[in-house]
Amino acid sequence: MWAEQRGIHVDQSELLCKDGCGYYGNPAWQGYCSKCWRVRTRSTQPDRQEYGPSSCPSPAGGAPLTFSKFEEKKNTEKGRRVNTMRRLFWGSSPSPPKKEPSESQIAALKAFQSLQPGDFTNFLKLLRRPASQNLQSRCTAFLNTMEAYHDLPVEKQSDLVQDFYQSIAGHFGSLPEEQTVQMMEHIEKLIMTRLHKWVFCHDSSDDEQKDLVLQRRIRALKWVTPKMLRVPFKEEGSEASDPFLTAITAIIEMDARRTPQDKLTCVSKCSQSVFQALASSSSEPANADDFLSGMIHVVLKANPPRLHSNMQYIIRFGLPHSLMAGESGYYFTNLCCAVAFIEKLDGPALNLSPEEFEEYMQGRRPPPHSGVEGCEGLCRARTNQQLLAEVTRRQEKLAEGVCAMQAELSQWVQAVQSQVDDIQAKVPLHITSTESDI
Repeated sequence: MWAEQRGIHVDQSELLCKDGCGYYGNPAWQGYCSKCWRVRTRSTQPDRQEYGPSSCPSPAGGAPLTFSKFEEKKNTEKGRRVNTMRRLFWGSSPSPPKKEPSESQIAALKAFQSLQPGDFTNFLKLLRRPASQNLQSRCTAFLNTMEAYHDLPVEKQSDLVQDFYQSIAGHFGSLPEEQTVQMMEHIEKLIMTRLHKWVFCHDSSDDEQKDLVLQRRIRALKWVTPKMLRVPFKEEGSEASDPFLTAITAIIEMDARRTPQDKLTCVSKCSQSVFQALASSSSEPANADDFLSGMIHVVLKANPPRLHSNMQYIIRFGLPHSLMAGESGYYFTNLCCAVAFIEKLDGPALNLSPEEFEEYMQGRRPPPHSGVEGCEGLCRARTNQQLLAEVTRRQEKLAEGVCAMQAELSQWVQAVQSQVDDIQAKVPLHITSTESDI
């Protein structure tokens, strides 16, 4: 994937799904998109029974489904509770015939259709209307049940959330695709704001350990310069502020967001800032290789908190369309590629020998400084040097003033003493005694 001659190179075709579906793949899914990865994963588990809304059997066809082999090991009581949870989500009938929407439901959909993009506050107001009671009840039941079963493995929780997205999207089936996407983003924000504390960095995963490993890895690579990564920048602009500062701030801010969509917004803002920084640092337009190099530089410089956990949270609980297509999908795929590159970074990727790479990693060789990487330290050193020179000049001037003052004081004392001697010579001092002294 990476070519030694140019340092960092990625073919755009390598960002796409390995199944050739046309969507973006992801290293976390072994190069597949989320849809193909789920199909592939489920096909390798023949003992697992699907639990989507379209696959639930009718009461005449047998007992409702359980969660899979994991739930088969549970006792009968736990199985009954799980089945109850499924009925709360999707009901007991497999695929009831579609009913024509009532006038109130049509009015509710028109109200949803009038919402502006990102207007989550008014979405909540419309959700509380009687016409939206069915949608609100389904969301509330899903949230309450997920919180009650928050001890399930995080992958099971991910499957439940993704299947719920697929089920609830049918509620907005009559809306145009673009507005359906906006409504689903509101649904995601509603659901994941509540579930964030239960599913983020879950105890059943090793996200916390991988966060620490990745953080130490990035800290150990702090010596890597933009020049090594082939990041274009202006040599004469070394005294200016870091052009990637906005991108660094955006990627750090991602950890403070609660929903996958908001975290993806931070990734998009970071990526757009990288493109702007590259455009301001080079006369030539930035290409995909430059962008990936800039993204790697930003990640190394920022060392974002809980980066692995945030990426896994987006992958597990984000809307599929946000990760598989569009700008957000492209930006997130490049972020995943940047992290994968950092994890496997070696000497040849930076045009260094293995011995030189190990010396840098172990601190036996002083870190190189060039361009943007050494900008902050260089500016600070020059500022301190100028301040020190100014203090030295002031001290020298003060010392000269003290010497001059001492010389003037000595001359004044000599002059006063000379005057006193002259007066005493002209007018001798006679001490006469009086009768009172006798």
